[in-house]
Amino acid sequence: MRIVHYLNQFFAGVGAEDRADTPPHSRPGSVGPGRLLDRSLGPGGEIVGTVICGDGRFADAMDETAREVLRLVAEFRPDALVAGPAFNAGRYGIACSRVCAGAARLLGIPAVTGMYPENAGADLERGAVVIVPTTATAAGMSAALAAMARLVLKLARGEPLGPAAAEGYLPRGERRNTRVEASASARALDLLRKRLGGEAFSTEVPLPRYEVVPPPAPVADPARVRVALVTEGGLVPTGNPGRLEWVRASRWLKYGVAGKDRLEKGDYEVVHGGYDAAFTLDDPNRLVPLDAARELARGGEIGSLLDTYYVTCGNHGVLAEMAACSKAIAAELREQEVGAVLLVAT
Repeated sequence: MRIVHYLNQFFAGVGAEDRADTPPHSRPGSVGPGRLLDRSLGPGGEIVGTVICGDGRFADAMDETAREVLRLVAEFRPDALVAGPAFNAGRYGIACSRVCAGAARLLGIPAVTGMYPENAGADLERGAVVIVPTTATAAGMSAALAAMARLVLKLARGEPLGPAAAEGYLPRGERRNTRVEASASARALDLLRKRLGGEAFSTEVPLPRYEVVPPPAPVADPARVRVALVTEGGLVPTGNPGRLEWVRASRWLKYGVAGKDRLEKGDYEVVHGGYDAAFTLDDPNRLVPLDAARELARGGEIGSLLDTYYVTCGNHGVLAEMAACSKAIAAELREQEVGAVLLVAT
């Protein structure tokens, strides 16, 4: 089987973050971890080409870059595609998911990728893409490539995949009828017996689990605390200098407002793609209320205002990514002795 491998600039050996803007290009044969993938494929497949793209380039222009990547993939006339593994690298994971989904929809070839289950890309195209769960870091490279090689060869041969738990990929939300010996009531009682007895059991209908976040205690005396402005509404200086993603953001940014009593129209834009930003563009203070907060500080109703506002984009945000952003922002705010946050959402 002819296999094409997709890699980012780091694993292809092009460079680190300083080369994240590397445009899509291709090389014949295997590159970097592709050499181990080639060995894992054995006599059943061969890496005929590698397509490489920088994570930043892909994140900044997803649709355009995905089309170019797929064009390069098609030039090798492959039977299947392997992307990554991306481990817990958010932008890389998103690129792998998009490329694999495009390979299936536009090129008509099967595709497999691998990433940490909490990667931002894991939920992006999960229903359409076969994703092998990996460790958070590249320490699990060998095991990930072996699992990916086995699955991509099976798909390339046209063989159907079994259940996710049996085949070793992340569940894709599919439900299939299967004949079993025990009735539903008998299976339910068996699960109940195991649960009451403290035995290991596995439900047939797993439910999502969300972290319970307790509300913070009220601010005892606002006039004695420093307040910070934080938003998930995607308000950034015009030109988006920090390249905040408009959807499924993998990062947060901060911008100084020292010496400003308000945010001026024309100096800011909204990169959030999930709401009508017209009112915010007309007056950015409607989203990040710097003008009102300054008045509160001058009137002694709050102790002081942090001269920096923090921003991310909550549009289709992956819970794990948003949790990581919030923890990082909170850590910085604690270091700056911030006692309260005005969190402005859309």
